[in-house]
Amino acid sequence: MFAVEVRDHIMIAHSLPRPVFGPAQGMHGATFVVDAAFFTRDVDEDGLAVDIGLATQVLSAVLKPLNYQNLDELAVFKGRITTTEVLAKHIFDALKEAVSEGRLGPGSARICRLRVLLHESHAARGWYEADL
Repeated sequence: MFAVEVRDHIMIAHSLPRPVFGPAQGMHGATFVVDAAFFTRDVDEDGLAVDIGLATQVLSAVLKPLNYQNLDELAVFKGRITTTEVLAKHIFDALKEAVSEGRLGPGSARICRLRVLLHESHAARGWYEADL
């Protein structure tokens, strides 16, 4: 399996209003480093799994509506707890849509798996990964 992984980040505000989250129940900010991996079973005639430039652009476009936002106020998250895992799945779904729309160029058709990994800190991360 081949993969191209690109990285970006988002700065958000949110609350996690359940007792299990302790002090994170209140409003707080977070900066997530976001890694997106695009997996293929082969490479094209140029030796590429995925165009890294397009992958970078698509990840940036997917993250833009979240960056500098209070997630508690976004309709897409209404009634949901925006844990790292939930955010990873949300970003995965948006990238999956971009792949199905061919936004990663001719290599889109070869992408068979995605992984979205969010680094909460130097000590903690979470991700969502699945076949397409």
